[in-house]
Amino acid sequence: MKKLFDILKRYDYLLVFVLLVSLSLLMMARTTYYQSSRLAVWTASVVGNWYKGVDGISGYFGLKAENDRLAEENARLRARLAESYISYSDSVFSVHDTVFRQRYTYTEARVMKNSWNQQNNYIMIGKGTEQGIKPDMAVISPDGIVGVVMSASRHFATVMPVLHSDSRNSVKVLRTGISGSLVWDGKDYRYAQVIDLPTTHQFNEGDTIVTSGLAGDFPEGIPVGYVESAETLKGSGFYKVRIRLATDFNKLDHVYVVDNRFSEEQDKLMKDIEKQ
Repeated sequence: MKKLFDILKRYDYLLVFVLLVSLSLLMMARTTYYQSSRLAVWTASVVGNWYKGVDGISGYFGLKAENDRLAEENARLRARLAESYISYSDSVFSVHDTVFRQRYTYTEARVMKNSWNQQNNYIMIGKGTEQGIKPDMAVISPDGIVGVVMSASRHFATVMPVLHSDSRNSVKVLRTGISGSLVWDGKDYRYAQVIDLPTTHQFNEGDTIVTSGLAGDFPEGIPVGYVESAETLKGSGFYKVRIRLATDFNKLDHVYVVDNRFSEEQDKLMKDIEKQ
């Protein structure tokens, strides 16, 4: 209490001045319509700007939570798409019954670290084995293909993106269905190449390249990129196609890890075939 009195005593002249000015403004506002309206406008402006600033700050800090919520919702919606299910058609006494079983599930993850300007790039995501993430799972973005999970700890996982010299993914031309392989030459993160495409088929600028689904990791039809040019490799009978990637790796924020629930069964069959 003594400190309070000391402060009041120290600033007594200032407090008296502020009090007198406040009383003067109040009296002017009550006695004159013009001053009253001007004071109301000024007050409203100050209060409005204050709330606008507070709303802007709270909105900025709320963006992360909103983005996370939207990413999780997108993961749930992707899991409901038709290509995320595998169809079984059983015929019994001429009665056909089709039962759909989910083949792919999606787990939303936030990108923690990301490189795109090196020969061999890597991505770290904020989900790991505790969330069901395992090696060889496919990773996509809201725009298209990203890469494949290489390793996972309890809470994190590393991803080999298509921007890696060892990356190779099965893709196809959406318009014709012709399959090839997606590779990267290590030059520009915005572009990649599709090889092993036979010259017996024509390509048009702007043709869409999507995942083929043949490898069993990526669902079929995930956007990969768009044809910009094609050149014939002499004596090979194949094209080398330059595409602009659908995913902007310089702006990756959220990704989806794709779990093929039939991958173990498929891998076992392939190993059995290789043993023969």
